[in-house]
Amino acid sequence: MGVGHALIDTTPLRSSPRFRRLWIGQTLSAFGGRMTAVAVMFQVWRMTGSTAWSGAVGLAQAVPLLAFGLFAGSVVDRVDRRGFYLVTTTGQAVCSLLLAAQGFLGNLPVMGVLALVAGQSCFVAGGGPASRTFLPSLLPKDQLAPGLALNRIAGQAAMLLGPALGGVVLGWWGVAGCYAVDAITFTMAFYGAFGLPPMRPCGEPSRPGLRGVLDGLAFLMRAPLVRGALLTDLAATVLSMPMSLFPLVNAERFGDDPRTLGLFLSAVAVGGVMASVFSGTFTRLPRPGVVMLGGSAAWGAALALFGLAPDPWAGLALLVVAGAADTVAVVSRSTIVQTYTPGDLLGRVSAAEQMVGQAGPDLGNLRGGLVASATSGVTALVSGGLMCVVAVLLIGVNTPGLRRFPNAEPQPASPD
Repeated sequence: MGVGHALIDTTPLRSSPRFRRLWIGQTLSAFGGRMTAVAVMFQVWRMTGSTAWSGAVGLAQAVPLLAFGLFAGSVVDRVDRRGFYLVTTTGQAVCSLLLAAQGFLGNLPVMGVLALVAGQSCFVAGGGPASRTFLPSLLPKDQLAPGLALNRIAGQAAMLLGPALGGVVLGWWGVAGCYAVDAITFTMAFYGAFGLPPMRPCGEPSRPGLRGVLDGLAFLMRAPLVRGALLTDLAATVLSMPMSLFPLVNAERFGDDPRTLGLFLSAVAVGGVMASVFSGTFTRLPRPGVVMLGGSAAWGAALALFGLAPDPWAGLALLVVAGAADTVAVVSRSTIVQTYTPGDLLGRVSAAEQMVGQAGPDLGNLRGGLVASATSGVTALVSGGLMCVVAVLLIGVNTPGLRRFPNAEPQPASPD
């Protein structure tokens, strides 16, 4: 395999102007979102001086996603997805403008700031699943995986660089400046969305309310490929998410050096960017189910070894490997979900995927913290990594379609 074949496949950007516009718009908007995340944490901390209130920011973001995600996904499967995405993007932009306004005026209490964060997250609960349904309509099936890899590298780049840019803007213009920049970047999200055609779901529209949600859950119960893909992600994040353990492991093993801790926090994102750059090595492979299982197992194994690393440089290398493995697994998982979910259910399944991606890391960090408080940071890392490997192997054994994919038959949209 030549170097060009190993690099990220940019064919979707060249072949689909609509995908290219959407990708550019969402990428720039993602940078603005990361800057706002930094600004909110900074503002709440300055207002309260309390880690509990700072932690409440994450709660304000997570609760709406979990509470409304499946219902929003049901709406996505019943209406024009492009129009719904424009509505939710408008809602997010308005929340950013209100955050900027209160930043300039400086008279909103902390609960008001959190309410705006929660309101914006409500719109994300709908806009996220809607945007995940676009790729199968914009790209042929053989370009889905490269398109997802391009989305992944954009997200990783925003995760890596967005907070740093947020810190610079904070120093220049304060929290109001960060919020204002975020609001401005939504114009690029609109640029991408207005280039899309109307996108009504194919097949039978979702039934309204709870019945539509239950139909989506019923599909997940009878679709082993999609269910196995989501369970694999849960196993990797819930059992072995390491972020909450980095400060303790750094103190236990590496002298509590803050410089080392900062590198640990960045290493996973660096690995993700590297894997995205060289995503041609796995997006062109014919069996993304096997790639996903291998990437998830490698994530767990790398984190277990990180817990035993004899020096910080070895630990950093293992975290880079873990970040690369995570990107391999995420891109392959999304390929399976988008390929084997019928179009009339894609909004609800995308909402479930978004919820797994949000709740899994949060629960994993909680699990790691509880185990570490009872034992040690090293024990929490090693045990979590090993449990992840075992769980992924069990999912692979009990879901043979993941190993045979793409030769398995697509899942039916509704029971016979």
